[in-house]
Amino acid sequence: MKVSGYLACFLLFYGSISIAQSLCENDKVMYSLGVMLAEDMKKGGLESADRTLIVKAINEYFEGTNTIDLATAKTIISKYKSSIQSKAGIDFLAANAKKAGVVTLPSGLQYEVMITAPSGGKKPLLTDKVKTHYHGTLIDGKVFDSSVQRGQPLEFQLDNVIKGWQEALQLMSVGDKWRLFIPYQLGYGERGTGGSIPPYATLIFE
Repeated sequence: MKVSGYLACFLLFYGSISIAQSLCENDKVMYSLGVMLAEDMKKGGLESADRTLIVKAINEYFEGTNTIDLATAKTIISKYKSSIQSKAGIDFLAANAKKAGVVTLPSGLQYEVMITAPSGGKKPLLTDKVKTHYHGTLIDGKVFDSSVQRGQPLEFQLDNVIKGWQEALQLMSVGDKWRLFIPYQLGYGERGTGGSIPPYATLIFE
């Protein structure tokens, strides 16, 4: 009678070491893939999802009988991840709006004044060229761009940047320092940009 490799591994080490240690090397890889998939599902709030469908899909894919092809599956997952990103941003901004010192504008842009320049400071127009230092992160704290880290401020035409910057900088005076909380509609939208900013991303800039 044949004994599967998976069972053989357990029989070989049975009673001497833990289950994780008793797996054959290839089985460890497969088990680890399962752990990583489970973690991704957990992060996505899918703990209660029907996991038998995953096993069904794997089996049918290898058999060539899957009802959803690979390209369609990628599209579905991409849309799902985007919806999670969008909801996370909406929830973040809703909670952030309740914090002391945070101002929410009709557009959805939020800001917090960190340093106020002396009165009478010049405010830029949309057609002006502006020079500023900035530090940009996602809501999870991941830095996606920072002139501060590069040690060189950025000079740009104000009407050539994202809408969140256009609106905020026209309200600021030279010498001000604000923290901006920019909803995706005023940032890089439904597509994101550059690989570092995902679709539907809420952005934080100082």
